[in-house]
Amino acid sequence: MDAPRVLWILGCAFIASALGSRLKTPALPIQPEREPMISKGLSGCSFGGRFYSLEDTWHPDLGEPFGVMHCVMCHCEPVRHFVAVLTGVTDSWLPSSSGVARARFTLARTSLSFSITLQRMNRPSVITFLDSDGNTAFEFRVPRADTDMICGVWKNLPKSHLRQLEAEQLRVSMTTADSKEEGLQGKVIKHRALFAETFSAILTSDEVHSGMGGIAMLTLSDTENNLHFILILQGLVPHGSFSASVKVPVRVKLLYRQHLLREIRANISADDSDLAEVLADLNSRELFWLSRGQLQISVETEGQNPRQISGNISGKRSCDALQSVMSSGSALTPGKTGGVGSAVFTLHHNGSLDYQVLVAGLSSTVVGVTIEMKPRRRSKRSVLYDITADFSAAEERGGGRAVGSCSRVEARHIHMLLQNELFINIATAEQQESELRGQIRMLPYNGLDARRNELPVPLAGQFVSPPVRTAAAGHAWVSVDEQCHLHYEIVVNGLSKSEDTSVNAHLHGLAEIGEMDDSSTNHKRLLTGFYGQQAQGVLKDISVELLRHLDEGTAYIQVSTKINPRGEIRGRIHVPNSCELGSRGEVVEEAEFDDLVFVRDPAELRKDPHTCFFEGEHHAHGSQWTPQYNTCFTCICQKKTVICDPVICPALSCPHTIQPEDQCCPICDEKKETKQTTAVEKVEEDPEGCYFEGDQKMHAPGTTWHPFVPPFGYIKCAVCTCKGSTGEVHCEKVTCPPLTCSRPIRRNPSDCCKECPAEDTPPLEDDEMMQADGARHCKFGNNYYQNSEHWHPRVPLVGEMKCITCWCDHGVTKCQKKQCPFLSCSNPIRREGKCCPECIEDFMEKEEMAKMVEKKKNWRH
Repeated sequence: MDAPRVLWILGCAFIASALGSRLKTPALPIQPEREPMISKGLSGCSFGGRFYSLEDTWHPDLGEPFGVMHCVMCHCEPVRHFVAVLTGVTDSWLPSSSGVARARFTLARTSLSFSITLQRMNRPSVITFLDSDGNTAFEFRVPRADTDMICGVWKNLPKSHLRQLEAEQLRVSMTTADSKEEGLQGKVIKHRALFAETFSAILTSDEVHSGMGGIAMLTLSDTENNLHFILILQGLVPHGSFSASVKVPVRVKLLYRQHLLREIRANISADDSDLAEVLADLNSRELFWLSRGQLQISVETEGQNPRQISGNISGKRSCDALQSVMSSGSALTPGKTGGVGSAVFTLHHNGSLDYQVLVAGLSSTVVGVTIEMKPRRRSKRSVLYDITADFSAAEERGGGRAVGSCSRVEARHIHMLLQNELFINIATAEQQESELRGQIRMLPYNGLDARRNELPVPLAGQFVSPPVRTAAAGHAWVSVDEQCHLHYEIVVNGLSKSEDTSVNAHLHGLAEIGEMDDSSTNHKRLLTGFYGQQAQGVLKDISVELLRHLDEGTAYIQVSTKINPRGEIRGRIHVPNSCELGSRGEVVEEAEFDDLVFVRDPAELRKDPHTCFFEGEHHAHGSQWTPQYNTCFTCICQKKTVICDPVICPALSCPHTIQPEDQCCPICDEKKETKQTTAVEKVEEDPEGCYFEGDQKMHAPGTTWHPFVPPFGYIKCAVCTCKGSTGEVHCEKVTCPPLTCSRPIRRNPSDCCKECPAEDTPPLEDDEMMQADGARHCKFGNNYYQNSEHWHPRVPLVGEMKCITCWCDHGVTKCQKKQCPFLSCSNPIRREGKCCPECIEDFMEKEEMAKMVEKKKNWRH
């Protein structure tokens, strides 16, 4: 049950680039299969307000004004999760060890992040990934730390290693550099249980150098106190002592301080040592011990010379961050206060939950800070933990923080916390129910260590100059490394969206970094565009002035939107550094959002397999520039391929045009127009014009152009205009003319409008003459369906209703239950998987007929 991603496939130019799109799917009990077929509707990709199932392909619709990109094919792919059990291997080149480690991997695009925990072994110095031939594919130097958690990222996996990862042919090993020289090794495998896992255990043996070990992945049922678990075991049934397929009886025990609580008997073999079971109806004491990390799970073989491994169960641990952004737009009664709440959490082995909560820009005094479930009803909150007593108001009005720990978090609430099902709520004197609210969400590890060592900087509308009353909020982690490169990660909640959805249908905002003085000489820099709720990246060519402001705490990070182009949320950042001479190393700037990476002006990218070489310079994948040979072209680099598009000039409706020397397209000669005075006034109001993020250029007031939207290129279906009075860019979709033919064609994939072919064809009906993007789709539950598509509806806790068929009829969902025939028998039967009952006599007759047909087939052969 892996989180999905969207893959763009640009069919016209034969290029590909990935854009991450993750969404939460319902938590399901752990099943024993490693890689099941995922049912349609349970998991998929969200794109442009529509939901696509895994493996679906479609032409992306960027919405008004851009329309459907017929030149582009998108593909919904899962973000894969993998696991490895590392044990001492006696017949390996590695030095033997009694330790056991558990490694959890997440593959997003071509980056493999990993979280590793270990027991009975000192912290290793090197982690090595081995390919199918046993050669070193990647080596990770483990930093020194006083923890048993190791976090890292293997970036830019080659296709050959990606294939081996999917085929479960990679292995991972770790070795120590101390006097013991211990080593562990294990195979990287796929496992669906990783998605639902909320509790875990590492199983070790008391025997020295036994090579035995294992892990337990556990989860609670969503509605009942059943504990589902899967065991992955290594060495418990040694190869050679039995035939590989011979079943060996084992006992799985649940213990509390060596006292037996429950026992399950099962069989495993050397070839198939995975085991899936359920401990049903845990009582209140068992749930209490589970939450405290005091339950132990043990696996022991029966017979002579029994072998045993065991370990304590605790909440799942990983390098991911538990955090929340609280905004007024997410409050129980949504508002626009411009305030912000930021929270980070740490879950410990013993079930205690540490929290650090910061609020700012509130309308009045804080009267409540609570951790809650989703309300059962609009007026009925479900408060789990009231932490108001730990809140201290700040000197400035509307701010403060709460720092403390919940020592008695229940097992059910730990499960919900790790499934992203809890919220944090801030109540104030003016908004007694809720002024700020946010979902507590697990933020996947991406290699940025600042979030583990520092608190994020809150971003609020109240910090903008002048203050903005917005429903949005955010927070950011910022750090400067030894090379004076700036690392940043920003999380936002509730950014404003334009009602006309112009300028990049999926571009939510722009992140910038600058100086607090807001003068005309400040050194503001664009970091990245927001296409989701988070953005991260590295800024490597930082000016000395900006580094000085970071050191003095007079810099800010700001997110701007179309509605608030001068800033919607902002936060002051203070990053002490000693970079008086500026950033060291090559001039490189890169930014990431939702796994799509843009890199500008690279100088150290010769080793990157995706780099483009053009006009004597290297350009990184995703970058765009104006070529030297013609300034009226725009080039982009897409995985070694350079695509240069000429600037497409829109048609002008004015009778008099001129061609400015510094522009590529002609413009209207406003001096000869009747609205001359108005046009001149607009230019004088904003002489700088408009900045458009797509082509990263300034446009003069009053000018029009076809927008450039990476990675699609110029969009002929839209025309943008620079509004001189406001400095805003307004884009509109090109209106296609009505057609009189029955089979219109699109002559080129990038053309916006269809045309009638040369031959004469019968005319259309009047209501079909206007061009449209297609029939309306239908929404049913959380899924979207195309016109005429059929499906069986899914009902929570019941599953797929195969006896009911639904279909989409031009935007209207229609469903019909299968009509069963009338039966004349007195005792009808209903077979499993069948919708209608049938007479037993008819059933027996069908069985006999089927046997006769089978016999005839056998006679023929």
